[in-house]
Amino acid sequence: MSRFSKIIAAAAIAAAVVSCSDAAKVAGVVEQAASSEVVVKLLNGNRMEVLDTVAVDASGKFSYKVEVEAGQPEFVYLYHGDRKIASLLLSRGENVTVTADTLGHYTVFGSEESEKLAQVEKDYAAVETRISALAAQLEGATDAQISKINKEITNEYIAYYRDRVRYVMTNSKSLTVVPVFYQVLGESLPVFGQLTDGIHISNVCDSLETVYPDSKYIRVLRKEAQARKDQMELNARIGAADEIGFPDIVLPDAKGQKVRLSDVDAKVILLQFWTASQAAQKMFNIDILKSMYEDYHKKGFEIYQVALDPDKGTWANVIKEQNLPWINVCDGLGSSSPYTLLYNIGALPATFIIADGELVDGEAVDEKSLRKLIEKLLK
Repeated sequence: MSRFSKIIAAAAIAAAVVSCSDAAKVAGVVEQAASSEVVVKLLNGNRMEVLDTVAVDASGKFSYKVEVEAGQPEFVYLYHGDRKIASLLLSRGENVTVTADTLGHYTVFGSEESEKLAQVEKDYAAVETRISALAAQLEGATDAQISKINKEITNEYIAYYRDRVRYVMTNSKSLTVVPVFYQVLGESLPVFGQLTDGIHISNVCDSLETVYPDSKYIRVLRKEAQARKDQMELNARIGAADEIGFPDIVLPDAKGQKVRLSDVDAKVILLQFWTASQAAQKMFNIDILKSMYEDYHKKGFEIYQVALDPDKGTWANVIKEQNLPWINVCDGLGSSSPYTLLYNIGALPATFIIADGELVDGEAVDEKSLRKLIEKLLK
Protein backbone atom coordinates (compact mmCIF):
# COMPACT_ATOMS: atom_id res chain seq x y z
CA MET A 1 0.00 0.00 0.00
CA SER A 2 1.40 3.42 -0.97
CA ARG A 3 2.02 6.13 1.67
CA PHE A 4 -0.85 8.16 0.18
CA SER A 5 -3.21 5.15 0.38
CA LYS A 6 -2.25 4.57 4.01
CA ILE A 7 -3.07 8.18 4.84
CA ILE A 8 -6.48 7.84 3.14
CA ALA A 9 -7.19 4.58 5.01
CA ALA A 10 -6.17 6.10 8.34
CA ALA A 11 -8.39 9.11 7.71
CA ALA A 12 -11.31 6.82 6.88
CA ILE A 13 -10.82 4.87 10.09
CA ALA A 14 -10.60 8.08 12.11
CA ALA A 15 -13.77 9.36 10.48
CA ALA A 16 -15.55 6.11 11.28
CA VAL A 17 -14.44 6.33 14.92
CA VAL A 18 -15.68 9.91 15.20
CA SER A 19 -18.96 8.95 13.55
CA CYS A 20 -19.48 6.07 15.96
CA SER A 21 -18.64 8.21 18.97
CA ASP A 22 -21.46 10.60 18.08
CA ALA A 23 -23.95 7.93 19.08
CA ALA A 24 -24.81 5.99 22.19
CA LYS A 25 -25.42 2.30 21.49
CA VAL A 26 -28.17 0.42 23.26
CA ALA A 27 -28.35 -3.38 23.12
CA GLY A 28 -31.06 -5.12 25.05
CA VAL A 29 -33.25 -8.07 25.79
CA VAL A 30 -36.96 -7.86 26.53
CA GLU A 31 -38.06 -11.00 28.34
CA GLN A 32 -41.26 -12.67 27.14
CA ALA A 33 -41.52 -10.24 24.21
CA ALA A 34 -40.06 -12.22 21.34
CA SER A 35 -40.81 -10.97 17.81
CA SER A 36 -42.38 -7.74 19.02
CA GLU A 37 -41.41 -4.05 19.00
CA VAL A 38 -39.84 -1.49 21.31
CA VAL A 39 -40.73 2.18 20.94
CA VAL A 40 -37.84 4.57 21.60
CA LYS A 41 -38.81 7.99 22.96
CA LEU A 42 -36.72 11.09 23.65
CA LEU A 43 -37.43 13.69 26.30
CA ASN A 44 -37.14 16.98 24.40
CA GLY A 45 -37.15 19.73 26.99
CA ASN A 46 -40.38 18.94 28.81
CA ARG A 47 -42.22 16.88 26.20
CA MET A 48 -41.81 13.32 24.96
CA GLU A 49 -41.07 12.61 21.28
CA VAL A 50 -41.03 9.25 19.50
CA LEU A 51 -37.62 8.61 17.93
CA ASP A 52 -38.19 5.21 16.38
CA THR A 53 -39.78 1.79 16.58
CA VAL A 54 -37.25 -1.04 16.90
CA ALA A 55 -37.86 -4.69 16.12
CA VAL A 56 -37.34 -7.29 18.84
CA ASP A 57 -36.14 -10.57 17.32
CA ALA A 58 -37.28 -14.10 18.09
CA SER A 59 -34.88 -14.34 21.03
CA GLY A 60 -36.09 -11.05 22.56
CA LYS A 61 -33.01 -9.05 21.51
CA PHE A 62 -32.90 -5.55 20.00
CA SER A 63 -30.33 -2.83 19.36
CA TYR A 64 -30.45 0.87 18.63
CA LYS A 65 -28.17 3.92 18.26
CA VAL A 66 -29.08 7.34 19.64
CA GLU A 67 -27.32 10.45 18.33
CA VAL A 68 -25.97 12.43 21.27
CA GLU A 69 -24.07 15.71 21.13
CA ALA A 70 -20.94 16.19 23.20
CA GLY A 71 -21.71 17.43 26.71
CA GLN A 72 -25.46 17.07 26.25
CA PRO A 73 -26.69 13.71 27.58
CA GLU A 74 -30.16 12.68 26.49
CA PHE A 75 -33.05 11.15 28.43
CA VAL A 76 -34.23 8.17 26.36
CA TYR A 77 -37.16 5.92 27.30
CA LEU A 78 -38.04 2.46 26.01
CA TYR A 79 -41.68 1.42 25.74
CA HIS A 80 -43.32 -1.91 25.03
CA GLY A 81 -46.83 -1.00 23.96
CA ASP A 82 -48.04 1.66 26.35
CA ARG A 83 -45.80 0.57 29.22
CA LYS A 84 -42.43 2.19 29.92
CA ILE A 85 -39.93 -0.62 30.38
CA ALA A 86 -36.64 1.29 30.80
CA SER A 87 -35.31 4.81 31.37
CA LEU A 88 -31.85 5.80 30.17
CA LEU A 89 -29.63 8.86 30.46
CA LEU A 90 -27.16 8.45 27.61
CA SER A 91 -23.90 10.22 26.86
CA ARG A 92 -22.10 10.18 23.53
CA GLY A 93 -20.01 7.07 22.93
CA GLU A 94 -21.61 4.89 25.61
CA ASN A 95 -22.35 1.21 24.99
CA VAL A 96 -25.33 0.30 27.14
CA THR A 97 -26.88 -3.07 27.88
CA VAL A 98 -30.49 -3.30 29.04
CA THR A 99 -32.39 -6.30 30.35
CA ALA A 100 -36.10 -5.64 30.81
CA ASP A 101 -39.46 -7.31 31.06
CA THR A 102 -42.86 -6.10 29.90
CA LEU A 103 -43.88 -5.08 33.44
CA GLY A 104 -41.34 -2.29 33.74
CA HIS A 105 -38.61 -4.09 35.70
CA TYR A 106 -35.16 -3.59 34.22
CA THR A 107 -31.41 -3.46 34.80
CA VAL A 108 -28.88 -1.39 32.89
CA PHE A 109 -25.09 -1.56 32.53
CA GLY A 110 -22.51 0.54 30.71
CA SER A 111 -23.84 3.96 31.71
CA GLU A 112 -23.26 5.30 35.20
CA GLU A 113 -25.94 7.98 34.85
CA SER A 114 -28.46 5.44 33.52
CA GLU A 115 -27.75 3.18 36.47
CA LYS A 116 -28.37 6.09 38.87
CA LEU A 117 -31.56 6.97 37.00
CA ALA A 118 -32.75 3.37 37.35
CA GLN A 119 -32.29 3.61 41.12
CA VAL A 120 -34.15 6.96 41.17
CA GLU A 121 -37.09 5.31 39.46
CA LYS A 122 -37.02 2.28 41.76
CA ASP A 123 -37.12 4.55 44.81
CA TYR A 124 -40.02 6.49 43.30
CA ALA A 125 -41.94 3.31 42.41
CA ALA A 126 -41.43 1.98 45.95
CA VAL A 127 -42.93 5.02 47.69
CA GLU A 128 -45.76 5.12 45.15
CA THR A 129 -46.57 1.50 45.98
CA ARG A 130 -46.54 2.17 49.73
CA ILE A 131 -48.77 5.25 49.45
CA SER A 132 -51.18 3.48 47.08
CA ALA A 133 -51.48 0.58 49.52
CA LEU A 134 -52.28 2.98 52.36
CA ALA A 135 -54.80 4.90 50.23
CA ALA A 136 -56.57 1.65 49.38
CA GLN A 137 -57.16 1.09 53.11
CA LEU A 138 -59.20 4.31 53.33
CA GLU A 139 -62.19 2.69 51.64
CA GLY A 140 -64.56 1.47 54.32
CA ALA A 141 -62.33 2.68 57.17
CA THR A 142 -63.72 4.28 60.31
CA ASP A 143 -63.02 7.94 61.16
CA ALA A 144 -60.32 6.93 63.62
CA GLN A 145 -58.73 4.60 61.06
CA ILE A 146 -58.88 7.30 58.36
CA SER A 147 -57.06 9.73 60.63
CA LYS A 148 -54.35 7.15 61.35
CA ILE A 149 -53.96 6.20 57.68
CA ASN A 150 -53.77 9.82 56.54
CA LYS A 151 -51.06 10.45 59.11
CA GLU A 152 -49.11 7.46 57.77
CA ILE A 153 -49.47 8.80 54.21
CA THR A 154 -48.22 12.20 55.36
CA ASN A 155 -45.24 10.59 57.09
CA GLU A 156 -44.41 8.66 53.91
CA TYR A 157 -44.50 11.89 51.88
CA ILE A 158 -42.35 13.83 54.38
CA ALA A 159 -39.78 11.04 54.61
CA TYR A 160 -39.57 10.74 50.82
CA TYR A 161 -39.37 14.51 50.33
CA ARG A 162 -36.48 14.77 52.79
CA ASP A 163 -34.73 11.85 51.13
CA ARG A 164 -35.12 13.45 47.69
CA VAL A 165 -33.79 16.78 48.98
CA ARG A 166 -30.71 14.91 50.18
CA TYR A 167 -30.45 13.21 46.79
CA VAL A 168 -30.57 16.37 44.70
CA MET A 169 -28.14 18.15 47.01
CA THR A 170 -25.59 15.31 46.99
CA ASN A 171 -26.01 14.72 43.24
CA SER A 172 -26.22 18.34 42.17
CA LYS A 173 -23.95 17.75 39.17
CA SER A 174 -25.90 14.76 37.88
CA LEU A 175 -28.74 15.21 35.39
CA THR A 176 -30.60 12.40 37.19
CA VAL A 177 -31.91 15.08 39.56
CA VAL A 178 -33.97 16.65 36.75
CA PRO A 179 -36.84 14.09 36.75
CA VAL A 180 -36.83 14.06 40.57
CA PHE A 181 -38.03 17.68 40.58
CA TYR A 182 -41.06 16.68 38.49
CA GLN A 183 -42.17 13.60 40.46
CA VAL A 184 -45.80 13.50 41.58
CA LEU A 185 -47.12 11.17 44.27
CA GLY A 186 -50.61 9.82 43.72
CA GLU A 187 -52.63 11.87 41.28
CA SER A 188 -51.86 15.38 42.39
CA LEU A 189 -49.13 15.70 45.05
CA PRO A 190 -45.86 17.04 43.57
CA VAL A 191 -42.87 16.00 45.63
CA PHE A 192 -41.28 19.44 45.09
CA GLY A 193 -44.56 21.34 44.97
CA GLN A 194 -43.76 24.19 47.36
CA LEU A 195 -42.79 27.59 45.97
CA THR A 196 -39.75 27.60 48.26
CA ASP A 197 -38.53 24.45 46.47
CA GLY A 198 -37.60 26.87 43.69
CA ILE A 199 -34.53 27.66 45.81
CA HIS A 200 -33.42 24.00 45.64
CA ILE A 201 -34.08 23.97 41.89
CA SER A 202 -32.15 27.19 41.30
CA ASN A 203 -29.15 26.02 43.35
CA VAL A 204 -29.01 22.71 41.48
CA CYS A 205 -29.26 24.51 38.13
CA ASP A 206 -26.20 26.57 39.13
CA SER A 207 -24.26 23.37 39.80
CA LEU A 208 -25.47 21.53 36.70
CA GLU A 209 -24.57 24.43 34.42
CA THR A 210 -20.90 24.11 35.44
CA VAL A 211 -20.92 20.63 33.89
CA TYR A 212 -23.59 20.89 31.17
CA PRO A 213 -23.78 24.57 30.15
CA ASP A 214 -25.71 23.82 26.95
CA SER A 215 -28.22 21.26 28.24
CA LYS A 216 -31.82 21.87 27.15
CA TYR A 217 -33.03 20.09 30.28
CA ILE A 218 -31.34 22.64 32.53
CA ARG A 219 -32.87 25.51 30.54
CA VAL A 220 -36.35 24.11 31.17
CA LEU A 221 -35.55 23.53 34.85
CA ARG A 222 -34.23 27.07 35.17
CA LYS A 223 -37.54 28.42 33.84
CA GLU A 224 -39.37 26.43 36.52
CA ALA A 225 -37.13 27.92 39.22
CA GLN A 226 -37.70 31.43 37.88
CA ALA A 227 -41.47 30.91 37.71
CA ARG A 228 -41.52 29.95 41.37
CA LYS A 229 -39.33 32.91 42.30
CA ASP A 230 -41.69 35.23 40.43
CA GLN A 231 -44.69 33.73 42.22
CA MET A 232 -43.00 34.16 45.61
CA GLU A 233 -42.29 37.81 44.80
CA LEU A 234 -45.87 38.24 43.61
CA ASN A 235 -47.22 36.79 46.86
CA ALA A 236 -44.96 39.11 48.82
CA ARG A 237 -46.26 42.10 46.92
CA ILE A 238 -49.86 41.03 47.46
CA GLY A 239 -49.12 40.73 51.17
CA ALA A 240 -47.54 44.17 51.21
CA ALA A 241 -50.51 45.62 49.29
CA ASP A 242 -52.63 45.56 52.46
CA GLU A 243 -50.14 47.92 54.10
CA ILE A 244 -49.70 50.46 51.28
CA GLY A 245 -53.18 50.31 49.77
CA PHE A 246 -52.16 49.01 46.34
CA PRO A 247 -49.96 46.24 44.85
CA ASP A 248 -46.43 47.61 44.64
CA ILE A 249 -44.35 47.61 41.46
CA VAL A 250 -40.56 47.68 41.12
CA LEU A 251 -39.25 47.90 37.55
CA PRO A 252 -36.27 49.41 35.71
CA ASP A 253 -36.53 52.63 33.74
CA ALA A 254 -34.79 53.30 30.41
CA LYS A 255 -31.48 53.87 32.24
CA GLY A 256 -31.75 50.55 34.06
CA GLN A 257 -32.52 52.17 37.42
CA LYS A 258 -35.27 50.39 39.36
CA VAL A 259 -38.16 52.63 40.36
CA ARG A 260 -40.61 51.55 43.06
CA LEU A 261 -44.21 52.72 42.67
CA SER A 262 -44.64 53.09 46.45
CA ASP A 263 -41.63 55.47 46.53
CA VAL A 264 -43.21 57.97 44.13
CA ASP A 265 -43.68 61.21 46.05
CA ALA A 266 -46.96 62.57 44.69
CA LYS A 267 -50.44 63.21 46.02
CA VAL A 268 -52.06 61.66 42.92
CA ILE A 269 -50.43 59.04 40.68
CA LEU A 270 -51.78 57.93 37.33
CA LEU A 271 -50.64 54.32 36.90
CA GLN A 272 -50.96 53.17 33.30
CA PHE A 273 -50.13 49.89 31.57
CA TRP A 274 -49.50 50.39 27.85
CA THR A 275 -47.47 49.20 24.87
CA ALA A 276 -45.17 51.30 22.71
CA SER A 277 -45.99 49.13 19.69
CA GLN A 278 -49.52 50.55 19.31
CA ALA A 279 -49.89 53.85 17.42
CA ALA A 280 -53.08 54.83 19.27
CA GLN A 281 -51.38 54.48 22.64
CA LYS A 282 -48.39 56.54 21.48
CA MET A 283 -50.79 59.25 20.31
CA PHE A 284 -52.51 59.15 23.74
CA ASN A 285 -49.16 60.09 25.28
CA ILE A 286 -48.83 63.14 23.05
CA ASP A 287 -52.45 64.27 22.83
CA ILE A 288 -53.67 63.57 26.37
CA LEU A 289 -51.06 62.66 28.96
CA LYS A 290 -48.48 65.33 28.10
CA SER A 291 -50.95 68.18 28.48
CA MET A 292 -52.32 66.69 31.73
CA TYR A 293 -48.78 66.31 33.09
CA GLU A 294 -47.99 69.95 32.27
CA ASP A 295 -51.22 71.14 33.92
CA TYR A 296 -51.08 69.09 37.12
CA HIS A 297 -47.49 67.98 37.83
CA LYS A 298 -46.57 71.02 39.94
CA LYS A 299 -49.76 70.51 41.96
CA GLY A 300 -48.71 67.01 43.09
CA PHE A 301 -49.53 64.84 40.06
CA GLU A 302 -47.24 62.11 38.68
CA ILE A 303 -47.48 59.41 36.02
CA TYR A 304 -46.01 55.94 36.49
CA GLN A 305 -46.24 54.22 33.11
CA VAL A 306 -45.58 50.48 32.77
CA ALA A 307 -44.78 49.31 29.24
CA LEU A 308 -45.75 45.70 28.52
CA ASP A 309 -43.34 45.37 25.61
CA PRO A 310 -41.11 42.34 24.99
CA ASP A 311 -38.78 44.57 22.93
CA LYS A 312 -37.25 47.02 25.40
CA GLY A 313 -35.28 48.69 22.60
CA THR A 314 -38.43 49.76 20.77
CA TRP A 315 -39.97 51.02 24.01
CA ALA A 316 -36.86 53.00 24.94
CA ASN A 317 -36.75 54.62 21.49
CA VAL A 318 -40.41 55.66 21.69
CA ILE A 319 -40.11 57.35 25.09
CA LYS A 320 -36.95 59.12 23.90
CA GLU A 321 -38.55 60.26 20.63
CA GLN A 322 -41.69 61.47 22.45
CA ASN A 323 -39.59 63.10 25.20
CA LEU A 324 -41.89 61.75 27.91
CA PRO A 325 -41.11 63.54 31.20
CA TRP A 326 -42.78 61.13 33.63
CA ILE A 327 -41.72 57.77 35.07
CA ASN A 328 -41.55 55.05 32.42
CA VAL A 329 -40.58 51.46 33.31
CA CYS A 330 -40.47 48.08 31.53
CA ASP A 331 -39.31 44.54 32.40
CA GLY A 332 -39.23 43.25 28.81
CA LEU A 333 -41.57 40.35 29.57
CA GLY A 334 -44.56 41.70 27.65
CA SER A 335 -47.85 40.03 28.58
CA SER A 336 -45.88 37.51 30.70
CA SER A 337 -44.96 40.21 33.21
CA PRO A 338 -46.16 39.18 36.71
CA TYR A 339 -47.68 42.64 37.09
CA THR A 340 -50.37 41.81 34.52
CA LEU A 341 -51.66 39.20 36.99
CA LEU A 342 -51.16 41.46 39.97
CA TYR A 343 -53.35 44.17 38.44
CA ASN A 344 -55.62 41.81 36.47
CA ILE A 345 -54.76 43.41 33.11
CA GLY A 346 -57.08 42.16 30.37
CA ALA A 347 -56.57 44.83 27.69
CA LEU A 348 -54.31 47.81 26.98
CA PRO A 349 -54.13 50.58 27.85
CA ALA A 350 -55.23 50.04 31.46
CA THR A 351 -55.30 53.03 33.81
CA PHE A 352 -55.46 53.23 37.61
CA ILE A 353 -55.48 56.24 39.93
CA ILE A 354 -53.68 56.20 43.27
CA ALA A 355 -54.37 59.05 45.70
CA ASP A 356 -52.82 59.44 49.14
CA GLY A 357 -51.51 55.85 49.00
CA GLU A 358 -54.82 54.22 48.07
CA LEU A 359 -56.30 52.93 44.81
CA VAL A 360 -59.23 55.15 43.80
CA ASP A 361 -62.51 53.65 42.61
CA GLY A 362 -63.54 56.72 40.63
CA GLU A 363 -64.50 56.02 37.01
CA ALA A 364 -62.72 57.87 34.17
CA VAL A 365 -63.77 56.89 30.65
CA ASP A 366 -62.28 59.80 28.66
CA GLU A 367 -59.99 62.82 29.02
CA LYS A 368 -62.74 65.03 30.44
CA SER A 369 -63.74 62.60 33.21
CA LEU A 370 -60.09 61.77 33.94
CA ARG A 371 -59.25 65.47 34.38
CA LYS A 372 -62.29 65.96 36.56
CA LEU A 373 -61.26 63.11 38.84
CA ILE A 374 -57.64 64.29 39.11
CA GLU A 375 -58.68 67.89 39.87
CA LYS A 376 -60.99 66.62 42.61
CA LEU A 377 -58.28 64.48 44.17
CA LEU A 378 -55.66 67.25 44.06
CA LYS A 379 -57.78 69.64 46.12
